[in-house]
Amino acid sequence: MKIVELIKKNEGKTLEFKRDISSPDKIIRTIIAFANTSGGIILIGIEDKDKTICGVSDPLAAEEKLVNIISDTISPRLIPSIEIVTWRNKQILAVEVFPSPMRPHFKTRLGEERSVFVRVGSSNRKADSRLIRELHRAVRRQGYDEEPFLDESSEALDFRVVSELFSGLRRLNARDYVTLRLITTHQGQKVPTIGGMILFGKTRLTYFPEAWIHCGRFSGTTKQKIVDAVELKTYPVHAINQALDFTKKHALRAVEISTRANSQERWNVPLLAIREAIINAVVHCDYSQEGTHIRLSFFDDRIEIDSPGLLYDGLTIDDIKQGISKLRNRVIGRTFKELRLIEQWGSGIQRMMGACQEMGLPAPEFVELGGQFRVTLFLVAERSMTLDDTNQAIIDLLRQSDGLSVKSIAAKIGLSTRTIRSRLNKLGMKGLVTVAGTGPRDPKRKYFST
Repeated sequence: MKIVELIKKNEGKTLEFKRDISSPDKIIRTIIAFANTSGGIILIGIEDKDKTICGVSDPLAAEEKLVNIISDTISPRLIPSIEIVTWRNKQILAVEVFPSPMRPHFKTRLGEERSVFVRVGSSNRKADSRLIRELHRAVRRQGYDEEPFLDESSEALDFRVVSELFSGLRRLNARDYVTLRLITTHQGQKVPTIGGMILFGKTRLTYFPEAWIHCGRFSGTTKQKIVDAVELKTYPVHAINQALDFTKKHALRAVEISTRANSQERWNVPLLAIREAIINAVVHCDYSQEGTHIRLSFFDDRIEIDSPGLLYDGLTIDDIKQGISKLRNRVIGRTFKELRLIEQWGSGIQRMMGACQEMGLPAPEFVELGGQFRVTLFLVAERSMTLDDTNQAIIDLLRQSDGLSVKSIAAKIGLSTRTIRSRLNKLGMKGLVTVAGTGPRDPKRKYFST
């Protein structure tokens, strides 16, 4: 395990630093959260504030104590990998936790209802009953929207709308509704699925009052002054188009005259990326949540699309950027694929990124906030960070090395160690360099390019 590579990173969904095991309850919470979410690594012997490597004085005793605490405290039984890693003359405990097929894990003493934790960003969040049920469904590979909806018969679906949407593709028969899982059989009776009701239920909002899209245009970069707003409470497929129309209404466009017969419209917002973000929000939304809905917020410098629900089944931000996808709502996803609203699982994120790049805009930002997932599409061209010649030379040196001390950098640049240390501190504040060492006075302290 390359400790330095991990230290270069900040604490996040799959990484945490701990000075020691003097607060075992916090470590247990993190282990449970890692196992219930995406897995992760805890490095014990590193300060979480400044990443100073202090080490563990008696790693064998600490390892034995931690193994016993984990065994006595966590249910179902969980066995993470614990490794003693040497960094210079320091010993570090590396606790690696893998996503568990037996989740949800919890504290044995408190029980499942009171002590299931999940990882959100760099913090551990106590799961409510809804999230606990989702963890159980994920292990069973069962989607919430696949469950039968028992309050209505199959006639609750608006078959006319379904037929109209598929009219240009194919004619649907009774078997197709079952194949798409819009309808299922429960105790010998044909009933809609939850996904069928969300997509095409005539009284869908009676049972799922949060299954709609709220669009707002704000003046400036905050929500202090709203210019326009609309509530899109029609069927989701239609609402997606209406949300895109709302965006176009408040965007700028120009007509590009070409030598060909047809002229071409050019927009100042990445419409393809916006469309993909809205579709992803609808497909991956956690419709079991109450009190929140999908929101599109249009500011002068960005567009934010918020969707209820964290990333599903242990996915990380890095996973979705690489095209890895897991469907929370299989009925909605399957129907959208048949309607050709999505091409293949996981491709939407990459198309978003490509559309922004083509317009010279920064890459979209993806983040989990509380119980929601947010996509931010920036509307202002990215400005490169300017560095003077000396700082650029420092960065180039660090990129070409496996870490350098202040003294080594000063000798190569031809400046005093005091000047180099000051510049490194400022570059660190900009997130361009990171440091590994046992403290500020460590003569072997090394800096690395991030």
